[in-house]
Amino acid sequence: MNKQKDINADIDRYVTFIGIDCDGNAAAVMALIEQYAATESYASPFWDYFLAKRQPKSGPKPDDLFLIHTNINQIYELFEAAEDERALAMLGWLEVNCC
Repeated sequence: MNKQKDINADIDRYVTFIGIDCDGNAAAVMALIEQYAATESYASPFWDYFLAKRQPKSGPKPDDLFLIHTNINQIYELFEAAEDERALAMLGWLEVNCC
């Protein structure tokens, strides 16, 4: 009998981040945010402000994972409003495994 292995079985961020592509997954979620923010139905001053934080005028440049983590509720709301189940799953995975 061939059992399918759970892809999350070996992931435990409390032990190590080895094997967890937090940066890559954060970049994928950020690309979806950019995509939605560029559409008229989801564009708002908040998303302009949020995306501008990626290139601050002063101070250190935050990474995508930090920005996602600190604004996760607004991102959930965006993906829920868009009824994007794939994006919600990606965000949920990122929150559980990386944030």
